[in-house]
Amino acid sequence: MSAGVLTGRPARGATALRGGRLWRPTPYQVFGFLFWLVMTLAYWRVPLCCDAGLHAAVVERLTADLLDPRHPVADLPGAGSPFYSPYAIAQGVFARLTGLSGWETVRLAGPLNLLVVLTGLGRFVRMLTPRPWAPVLALGAVTLLWGTERAWWSGFLGLMPMSGNLADPSAFAIGLAFWAWALTGTRALDTARVRFVGPRGLPSLTGYAGLGLLYGLIALVHPIISVAAPAGGAATVAGRQRGWGAAVAGRWALTGAVAAGTALSWPYFDVWEAFVSAGHGQPYEDLFGRFWLALAVGLPALWLRWRRGGRRDPLVLMFALDCLVVAYGRLSGHHAYGGILGLALVPLQFALAIELAAPRPWPVWRRLLGSGAAVAACAGFLTVHAGAVVPRSLDPVGFDQPPRGPSYDWAAQYVRPREVVLTGDLRAAHALAGHGANLVAPARPDPALDERVRRRMLADVHAYLADDSTRAGRSAVVRRHHVRWLLLTPRHTVPEEAVVVAWSERTGEVLARVGGG
Repeated sequence: MSAGVLTGRPARGATALRGGRLWRPTPYQVFGFLFWLVMTLAYWRVPLCCDAGLHAAVVERLTADLLDPRHPVADLPGAGSPFYSPYAIAQGVFARLTGLSGWETVRLAGPLNLLVVLTGLGRFVRMLTPRPWAPVLALGAVTLLWGTERAWWSGFLGLMPMSGNLADPSAFAIGLAFWAWALTGTRALDTARVRFVGPRGLPSLTGYAGLGLLYGLIALVHPIISVAAPAGGAATVAGRQRGWGAAVAGRWALTGAVAAGTALSWPYFDVWEAFVSAGHGQPYEDLFGRFWLALAVGLPALWLRWRRGGRRDPLVLMFALDCLVVAYGRLSGHHAYGGILGLALVPLQFALAIELAAPRPWPVWRRLLGSGAAVAACAGFLTVHAGAVVPRSLDPVGFDQPPRGPSYDWAAQYVRPREVVLTGDLRAAHALAGHGANLVAPARPDPALDERVRRRMLADVHAYLADDSTRAGRSAVVRRHHVRWLLLTPRHTVPEEAVVVAWSERTGEVLARVGGG
């Protein structure tokens, strides 16, 4: 007889050996960690490019002045610029405390944003279903099931776009949106269970206010994602909330009021102006080629959920609302609404994952659906996403690799912070701004700058670079904008008054000094 039986106390180790509670990772915790590790390595091997320089420039300006930063890319006031979001402010504080540069801070943000996305995805799927493998399949669907044409945009969770855009604020905003939907559904279910009023039965108003704060934060971090976030929240409430009444409606009204108050009270910029200035038409191009795999296998799964849950299923409602928003943006010409396409397919992908996570044995129709999903995932991986995680040195096929923009460190070592650079190359402009330089003209509209003024600045840039420009005209532009440097592409001729300082063997671009000093 053991000592534990004689004394009435468990012997040491008895809990561990005889069925005591041991922590065991869930399938999603295991595969989610492995995915985070692989995707982080894939992200680190791809040089930052495109908008990363713009975000690095934002950090540089905030490092110089946290409360009243200058315009991200020009020697202009920065009041009203939508780039100064709470997300950017946190990066600026981090850079000031650590002494890191803007580029280094942006680079480090990628793995953190991915962690927010993964934890939010898992929490949202677990709110929808208790099936343990559903979050794993949802992760696979949301990273592979898109289309057979590449979409290299922020706000898309495919393997290929994530390899270069994890540092973008849109990735952080999407992770927050997943968390917001999960918490919204949980609170709706908790409210539905309340049958009496009292200290324990009455849900805390603080929780609803905190949820509103989260939705308001999403609007400030990424105004375009903020269109999809409340749409998903409304669909979740409509699908999960039971027992509507004045008290319940008042609590959700509190959530909406706090969200609106948070977004509208931000002192750095106007959230509506930020949304209006963010629109572009590219997401509407080649919709079928970029999204047909998700539609082919996701729509049947969503239809099955509609048959079972009717019009109150959260994923069905979410997809319907997103489609209405996307269609409105297309028909009205307000292309900013097309930016939610990256989240519009999530209901299809999650519905498919939940359906395929059902316990076996499977009926014939589910086996067919699973086979179709497997074929679609392989097609998406081989045609678009494989190059994101398969290095070229280990690639036996020759998969398309992520874009590798040129580095401008060779030029940045000569340009001091806040010196003005004139260039017609958008990549070079953002890269040098990320090192602290100022540009003659911002390349994109910004509420912080009157559009007519920006166009006049761009006209000066084009006039300087024109083949028929005169020395007197170029000198006038240099004096007007205090230009110190030129970064010229091979198609531009170096002016006679400029002094070449450095050039790039890769791109053939030239850095030349002009002006005094």
